[in-house]
Amino acid sequence: MDRRPPFGRLAALGAQHVLIMYTGCVTVPLVFGAAAGLDPAAIALLINADLLIAGLVTLIQSLGVGKVLGIRLPIVTGATFAGVTPMILIEQEYGMPAVYGSMLAAGLFGLLVAVPFARLARFFPPLVSGTVITVVGMSLIGVGAGLITGNDPEAADYASGERLALAAGVLLFIVLFTRFARGFLGQIGILIALVLGTLAAVPMGLTDFSRVSGTDWIGLAAPFHFGAPQFPPTAVIAMCVVMLVIFTESTAAMLAVGEATGRPVTDKDLARGLAADGVSGVLGGAMNSFMDTVFSQNVGLIGITRVASRYVTAVAGGVLVVLGLVPRLGAVVAALPGPVVGAAGLVLFATVTMVGVNTLRRVDLDQGHHLTIAAVALGVGLLPEVAEGIYDGFPAWSRIILGSGITSAALAAFLLNLLFHHTPGRRALAGGPVPSQDRGNTGSTGSTGNTTEGPRGGGEAGRRPDEEAAEPAGHTPA
Repeated sequence: MDRRPPFGRLAALGAQHVLIMYTGCVTVPLVFGAAAGLDPAAIALLINADLLIAGLVTLIQSLGVGKVLGIRLPIVTGATFAGVTPMILIEQEYGMPAVYGSMLAAGLFGLLVAVPFARLARFFPPLVSGTVITVVGMSLIGVGAGLITGNDPEAADYASGERLALAAGVLLFIVLFTRFARGFLGQIGILIALVLGTLAAVPMGLTDFSRVSGTDWIGLAAPFHFGAPQFPPTAVIAMCVVMLVIFTESTAAMLAVGEATGRPVTDKDLARGLAADGVSGVLGGAMNSFMDTVFSQNVGLIGITRVASRYVTAVAGGVLVVLGLVPRLGAVVAALPGPVVGAAGLVLFATVTMVGVNTLRRVDLDQGHHLTIAAVALGVGLLPEVAEGIYDGFPAWSRIILGSGITSAALAAFLLNLLFHHTPGRRALAGGPVPSQDRGNTGSTGSTGNTTEGPRGGGEAGRRPDEEAAEPAGHTPA
């Protein structure tokens, strides 16, 4: 992780990390901007701010800032979808100044709780994190569908044949490119699909780049562009919950990177990494951006390329900073056709869902009350997504929290795990407390080559002798 590849290779590998995560990163401001009814100029501003903060936090995570910030692992961060729904609800209830005021407060909250959270990571086993990540992906499928059909059912082109055909073509290209392309080209299929889909949309009249020419090449949005920050208590609480959800996502990703690179992640390492997530909230709240988390697709890229140098991801962070200082690039991205972005988004959102499912595979759902915890949290999380307006009769403060499937699922999974596995008189099952030295054991093949299932993974290694003896005759553990 501490080796610097030659300059040419370093630049190419860093650019590859950016290409892998770029679409997912810029989709967040596109989705939020459209839902908030912002004009293209404002959305372009969000995109540039998003790229700038993502680059700065990536540099912090990769290189570190003294002994205070950054986990010093090959990590790339970007805007998380966990905060999109709460931000939309806050904007609808209180306005944009409250969105960024509550984000700023949540960032400060993250800095304060990073150390205790790192010490309490046992309360967020794969059972909890896997359920939350699954709901994150599933709850965003509707967002992709809205981009494809259009968000105004009264519009003449709502769910028109042209929009659906364009989205289908983009999806088909992504599938074919992923199937037949090799190497680097196979990794940037989604980005190429965005370009080709946009070109195909031009003769269909589904693009509008008229505002691009009037945008500056170089620029930086002023802090608090939407006004002085406001701090409604309900909005602040909701975004603090989102910060805890982000911590859950990042913890799982950081442990995975530590295992993949053979460098165990200690409590102090994890605390520094989570503190950098808190910094993203502070910077995002001040600079009109978003809170960041570790991007799982970049974690997977490390396994594919076998290159784990943190200087490669630092270069990726530098590239993101440069892109964030070019407003015209943000304007171009903001003008991408909705069906094109929506089709690519469907693939990315479903990929997030499968990451969560893969995490849950490490949990023995037949053991203890794991199935009940996952099922209830999944149901509670998806309820506001499939029954829109179900909480309309509730007070405004509760709608901001309950109206987000992600925050609902996170709260439900966390509280149920506490109830079943961490209350007095309950036996410590696979989802319960584990020694800190076992925390990085995620159930995959580690550096020793042995496939294990530690207590956090809910496998057989997490059982106590008296539990094994309780197996009925003839039972063969999976």
